[in-house]
Amino acid sequence: MVKTVGLLLLSNIFMTFAWYGHLKEKGLSLWKAILISWGIAFFEYCLMVPANRAGFASGLNGFQLKITQEIITLIVFSFFAVWYLKEPFETKYLISFLFIVGAVYFAFKK
Repeated sequence: MVKTVGLLLLSNIFMTFAWYGHLKEKGLSLWKAILISWGIAFFEYCLMVPANRAGFASGLNGFQLKITQEIITLIVFSFFAVWYLKEPFETKYLISFLFIVGAVYFAFKK
């Protein structure tokens, strides 16, 4: 599980920059943003695929892998939005994340 979470964390850092990193670049044309994002996303896939394979091999099912990936995505994106995009982290986001943590609990409940 440690390997899976570590790879998912790194993968999501790349994914977040690929999907949202261009938002602050006002003068960047759309086609350039797409090409740069695809280039960054390549590295995301190079980490995501082994993460999912390792997790599945260690006994996680597809639903558990997806839920794990989503919670990591939210954590990574929260830091990214506050640090890079300079957006405030509001209480409503914290509350919505707590509901997602509840979903994680039920996904892993035996």
